[in-house]
Amino acid sequence: MTSQPQKASVHDFTVKDARGNDVDLSQYKGKVLLIVNVASQCGLTNSNYTELSKLYEKYRNQGLEILAFPCNQFGSQEPGTNEQIQEFACTRFKAEYPVFSKVDVNGANADPLYKFLKSSKGGFFGDSIKWNFSKFLVDKEGNVVNRYAPTTSPLSFEKDVKKLLGVE
Repeated sequence: MTSQPQKASVHDFTVKDARGNDVDLSQYKGKVLLIVNVASQCGLTNSNYTELSKLYEKYRNQGLEILAFPCNQFGSQEPGTNEQIQEFACTRFKAEYPVFSKVDVNGANADPLYKFLKSSKGGFFGDSIKWNFSKFLVDKEGNVVNRYAPTTSPLSFEKDVKKLLGVE
């Protein structure tokens, strides 16, 4: 029986973009990542998308990338197709960061990236994602350094982002 090689960082994963193409996350080496499971019809949608866009606008040129993963596992609040989700995020919230293909973040079919994120930063939150807009902050080497609750606003941990970016 051959075992899968152990994934050591976020950079070891390949995910699907909204069109179904493979995206090798190693292309983000040297960048600080904020990985978020998003939904279009959640009570947290407006504030999170608005603040994520502000954060991205402010720090993208210093090396921040936001990776948004739509998920329909919480109250069926992301029912659209990948194309509809992309249009929603980009048109309504001017999201210029990548919005990937819809994934499961919990359960047997959870995306391998999310299994890794949860195993890296379980702790207080346990082994599952509780709701839309759970956020994982990843350093330039691909290590998960922090996890924020769905209700934690992106701008409230701006200092953590700046620290990883080395921005004053």
